[in-house]
Amino acid sequence: METPLFDPASARTALITGASRGLGLALARALARDGWRVVADARDADALKAALGEIDGDVTAVPGDVTDPAHRAELVRAAGSGLDLLVNNASTLGPTPLPRLADLAVADLADTFATNVLAPLALIQDVLPRLRGRRGAVLNITSDAAVEGYAAWGGYGASKAALEQLSNVLAAEEPDVAVWWADPGEMNTAMLRAAGEDADAAPPPEEAAAALLRLVGDRLPSGRYRAVDLAGAR
Repeated sequence: METPLFDPASARTALITGASRGLGLALARALARDGWRVVADARDADALKAALGEIDGDVTAVPGDVTDPAHRAELVRAAGSGLDLLVNNASTLGPTPLPRLADLAVADLADTFATNVLAPLALIQDVLPRLRGRRGAVLNITSDAAVEGYAAWGGYGASKAALEQLSNVLAAEEPDVAVWWADPGEMNTAMLRAAGEDADAAPPPEEAAAALLRLVGDRLPSGRYRAVDLAGAR
């Protein structure tokens, strides 16, 4: 008999990157509240432990940089064999203020791709056997900058476009794993503020988190989603 997604008879485990603040932290809170075991990382160890320490539930902090293979191996060990959901949320804008493409150093773009594209793919490769075995899911957090031509967002947008295409192909290659790539929309986060945008006018990340978790709860088909559409379809 086919194993159901997120078998309620067993503990459900989610691995979330970039969870010390913003959307990653909001997702960690929501999943823990729903009874999930959560393993989460961020580069700032103190901020990660402080943020996750306020969450009630089974939450494990594993500080480190997702571009570091040794850290990724530590994350995988902490998640254990029963992994149901990988959320690739950790991301970098690259240099700020955001430069136009004419001024974007190629070395800076390479660093952006290392965090936003290569690290998520490496982590997916590390956990795919576990996700296949439990008919689990991958949620890759992308951006409207992946599909829109915003001035000065070229480096970040190109990295997110690459992550979207990797997700698209992964969905075709892994029929037993749900693969979602999702644009959360503008959120009141430190990242949006660092980009020079009016973050105070944006909704809190908890709204996007609640919408994106519809993907998990309803096991929607693999594909690209926007939080605003998921919220509107409730």
